[in-house]
Amino acid sequence: MSNSVSEFLVPFDGSFKLSEAATSPEEYSLVKKAYKKKLKSLISEIDDYQQMMYAHNHHSILLIFQAMDAAGKDGTIRAVTRGINPAGCQVHSFKQPSSTELDHDFLWRTSKELPERGLIGIFNRSYYEEVLVVRVHPSILESQRLGSNATGNELWQQRFDSINDLEKHLSRNGTVVIKFWLNVSKGEQKRRFLSRLDNPKKHWKFSEGDIDQRQHWESYMDAYQSMLNATSTPDAPWYAIPADNKPFMRLQVAEIILQSLRSLDITYPNVDEIEKAKFAEYRQRLNEG
Repeated sequence: MSNSVSEFLVPFDGSFKLSEAATSPEEYSLVKKAYKKKLKSLISEIDDYQQMMYAHNHHSILLIFQAMDAAGKDGTIRAVTRGINPAGCQVHSFKQPSSTELDHDFLWRTSKELPERGLIGIFNRSYYEEVLVVRVHPSILESQRLGSNATGNELWQQRFDSINDLEKHLSRNGTVVIKFWLNVSKGEQKRRFLSRLDNPKKHWKFSEGDIDQRQHWESYMDAYQSMLNATSTPDAPWYAIPADNKPFMRLQVAEIILQSLRSLDITYPNVDEIEKAKFAEYRQRLNEG
């Protein structure tokens, strides 16, 4: 791959400018067949590491995907998990909170779904909705019954602080947190929405609300920039992945996941010499049976 995944890392110093983030790669020369072959190779290695991580039983991976509608979250999650042992992945999608979830703090519903050691957990949307859609539509706060602890920018800063504290806690306790913002352009989103209207098999994916949300595009971009700058940390980095080209996007996501797994100090557990000495006996008993 011609691009280094590090170029998509959102810096930790708050200097990220969304207006300068690419929605398309400058170069992308792989044909579809080569893309599939490369992605398959990456996923095979991810699967190997996940099995080792499960046996080692000290770490887990949490992948968080955030994006505007039609950026390709669902397809990317399917693409990068196809070929991984289904027992090694947990995928959770978060929609509008239920009445029960609203009776708890904003991190409660996602905290229940965090991956156990050895597994790759995937959040399709997440607690970050609370500083995105809720920020763009602050009337939602009325249903959260927060009282008057904070308002305006103070509230969003408090939520950023809570999120950073959570992710630092997860990192300290063996969960590797990797976050992907799939950066689709407004023009490409329009093209994909029109494609859904033209394809009967995709009609179910489109609603009038999709058009309504496009009217708030700039407000969402402001919210994303604030979120990315406030919560991209060494404990839980954000990657701003160009999303107008789906094959390129999926390869980058898979590459970042694999690099993160390679960085872990994990091995298959060693069997002690006393137990190994019994292997000949075990073989004999199995052959006799």
